[in-house]
Amino acid sequence: MSVVEQARRARDAAEVLATATRTAKDAALHAMADALVARTPEILAANATDLAAGRDAGLSAAVLDRLALDGGRVAAIADALREMAALPDPVGEVVRGSTLPNGLELRQVRVPFGVVGIVYEGRPNVTVDAAGICLKSGNAALLRGSSSAAHSNAALVEVLRDAVAGAGLPADAVQLLDSSSRDSVKELMRARGLVDVLIPRGGASLIRAVVEESTVPVIETGVGNCHVYVDAAADLDKALAVTLNAKTQRLSTCNTAESLLVHRAVADVFLPAVLAAFAEAGVTVHGTPEVAAHSAGVVAATDEDFATEYLSADISVAVVDSLDDAVAHIRRYGTGHTEAIVTDSQRTAREFVARVDAAAVMVNASTRFTDGGEFGFGAEIGISTQKLHARGPMGLPELTSTKYVVTGDGHVR
Repeated sequence: MSVVEQARRARDAAEVLATATRTAKDAALHAMADALVARTPEILAANATDLAAGRDAGLSAAVLDRLALDGGRVAAIADALREMAALPDPVGEVVRGSTLPNGLELRQVRVPFGVVGIVYEGRPNVTVDAAGICLKSGNAALLRGSSSAAHSNAALVEVLRDAVAGAGLPADAVQLLDSSSRDSVKELMRARGLVDVLIPRGGASLIRAVVEESTVPVIETGVGNCHVYVDAAADLDKALAVTLNAKTQRLSTCNTAESLLVHRAVADVFLPAVLAAFAEAGVTVHGTPEVAAHSAGVVAATDEDFATEYLSADISVAVVDSLDDAVAHIRRYGTGHTEAIVTDSQRTAREFVARVDAAAVMVNASTRFTDGGEFGFGAEIGISTQKLHARGPMGLPELTSTKYVVTGDGHVR
């Protein structure tokens, strides 16, 4: 089936979802969760096929880990759907309302986008998360995963479609596009008028390609060259804890710190401690000569290093002379995702927050907190790094648009 035909079927499904009650949508989410658990063996069998192909293709251990499913992971994915069902339904929420001087009643209410296309890499859990958050927000989902997870995604979507249909909603609310070639991505990006918005989730090259080539409106997500700046007025124990958590708590996420900036006033004390901690954690430091002077294990940093989202056990480190220098460095190399400062100076913190241009700015806290769940939003489709419509963690409200409803009593202008 062509992408255009799948998009047309998605539009028909979206028309039904737009008026579906919360009860109906939540019942479908619970049915999806129950079906995933009940059919775990066939999901794991499909996943084993992908893992075997990945090993034969020489995929790294980290990539294979992101691809792998087991009983516990499937159960966790199912639990995420149940948690999603417990969240408020954004559709129909009144964003603002008033009675105009002429007596017209004005309301701005949340409505679904309609058809949401999602292009993503690697993780099969994204297939379920994306399908769930789209359904809860009243949208039909066109899912285009990576070829490395083709069998896993096909099994998951078959389970989800059966569950959605069994709950009385259109199976075409969830559809998987062919991942065997780039043609399906190209068709999806050109399906303007059938697809309302496109969300890419993955590496920088994927996001750039979708943003630059799509005629469908795109919400840009994810690339995270995140920094931690340790200020002259920092509590160095807190700084060490925040820095290590930001870098090592999970290496392959977009909110992981990829660069550390240290004020010269505390560099001689802080750098030996943090470099030793990085070495113990197995993190390779790419640093300037001033950083390398504190440890023989430091690799000389290039300009490219400071611009890199590693997603691995690597970090770039530099010494800066001032807050101005730190902000200038972040403006040059940052990607507008998450930036953090560690300082006990309220004035410095306020200035950093005001001057740094990012979706999230952390003060004395790890970059790893930029997450829909950690923010209390529950379900999240990604982290938007753009400035239009949505910025930061994209929860259910961000998967909606709005319409104005104006009610009168025979009013004419």
